[in-house]
Amino acid sequence: MKALELEHATLSDCLQEARQGCLVITRKGNPAASIIGIEEEQMELGSDASFWKLIEKRREENGISREELEQAV
Repeated sequence: MKALELEHATLSDCLQEARQGCLVITRKGNPAASIIGIEEEQMELGSDASFWKLIEKRREENGISREELEQAV
C-alpha cells in the first residue's frame, strides 16, 4: 500500500499506483481516500446479472458461525 499526498497527486499517478495495489490519498498527512485497482475480470463479474443472482442465493443459505469456523481451523 502506498500513500500519496493530495497536494502532489495527479490522476495519472493515482491510476498508475492503483494498478499495482491499494493507494491511500492523504490530505495534510491524514488518510482521505483509498483507490484500489480493478481487473477486467472484476468489471465483467460486477456487471453480470447471473453472478449477482448467485451471490444473493448464497447469502440466503445458512452459513456457519464464527465460533464454528474458528473450531474448524
